[in-house]
Amino acid sequence: MKFGVVVFPGSNCDHDTYHVIRHVVGEEAVFLWHQDTDLRQVDVVVLPGGFSYGDYLRSGAIAKFSPIMERVKSHAARGGLVLGICNGFQILQEAGLLPGAMLRNANLKFLCQRVFLRTERLNTPFTSGLTEGEILEIPIAHNDGNFFLPPDQLSSLEEGGQVVFRYVDARGGRSPEANPNGSLNAIAGVVNSERNVLGMMPHPERAAEAVLGSCDGLKLIRSLVGSLRQSRS
Repeated sequence: MKFGVVVFPGSNCDHDTYHVIRHVVGEEAVFLWHQDTDLRQVDVVVLPGGFSYGDYLRSGAIAKFSPIMERVKSHAARGGLVLGICNGFQILQEAGLLPGAMLRNANLKFLCQRVFLRTERLNTPFTSGLTEGEILEIPIAHNDGNFFLPPDQLSSLEEGGQVVFRYVDARGGRSPEANPNGSLNAIAGVVNSERNVLGMMPHPERAAEAVLGSCDGLKLIRSLVGSLRQSRS
């Protein structure tokens, strides 16, 4: 399987993501520069975390105009897999590949901490290797992670089963204290209606080795690899 990690000016989790895919999971990975117009036949495109273009104007607002994003859109339209992590999630929203917008965190502070996520859906390539309701411990690091949608669109998102991860406590319960940024319905990750594009604010690449305190992030990458292999068998 071949992964492409997109590098924007200001990306700061690109090498972390590449390391996990290439050296921890053992799959092929290449860097894709934001001005590239060739995805180099990758199976999965990853938009990593960071501060693309310094987060000027709005997080992800400038990155959506990068030449490579047209190729990412075409890749997704053909059913190709796309994973957006933190700033990558914001870029996917700005590019119209995922619903919603990210507002400033409810406490108006940058948050860098471990959180617990509850797995809500297994019918995606990103979660097929997990179990229903499985709790994952994965860190966040963001200033604008407060997921928002107008009420009618939020209802459609929920009814369509597009919410993949929610912020919860260690036992899987929802509470204001367990929702660090104030996201509506404690939403931490969503997919598009076709389920081949996932955006999540927590950083799975920062929870992929025991020395980091959790290996739960590996489960998402391995789910992707397993889904791809199954689709080709």
